[in-house]
Amino acid sequence: MASKKTYLEHLKNVPLFSSCSQRDLEKIAKAGDEVSMPAGTMIVDQGQTGREAFVVLEGSVLVKRNSKKVASLGPGTVVGELSLLDHGPRTATVTCETDCKLLLLSQRHFLAVVDDVPALSHKLMASLASRIRELDRQYYG
Repeated sequence: MASKKTYLEHLKNVPLFSSCSQRDLEKIAKAGDEVSMPAGTMIVDQGQTGREAFVVLEGSVLVKRNSKKVASLGPGTVVGELSLLDHGPRTATVTCETDCKLLLLSQRHFLAVVDDVPALSHKLMASLASRIRELDRQYYG
């Protein structure tokens, strides 16, 4: 099991959580559960309904969209974060490239933290606005 300090270090480096205080990060970490997954395990399936996100604590995960590799992500990255906000379909498939330790954040627990941590709510809105602007630029030029 990873230490509390390890959780906080990784959470601090996740852009979504970068504006949070140490105390806020502790609340987020406390809301999550550490899970171990062997290499080859699918943790997110494109098109399926999502109800949780995963912070990579150890190992690496492969992200594919429409069967094409999008990224290989390591410790301190988060996948599935859109599912923390809605029950929409997953936008990519994510599998463990190596044995992984992940911090699982369920939507229910995450939303309880958002209600309790205003900085996270503000950062989340800014992150989503940034994504929308980038997609707008890509689409309309």
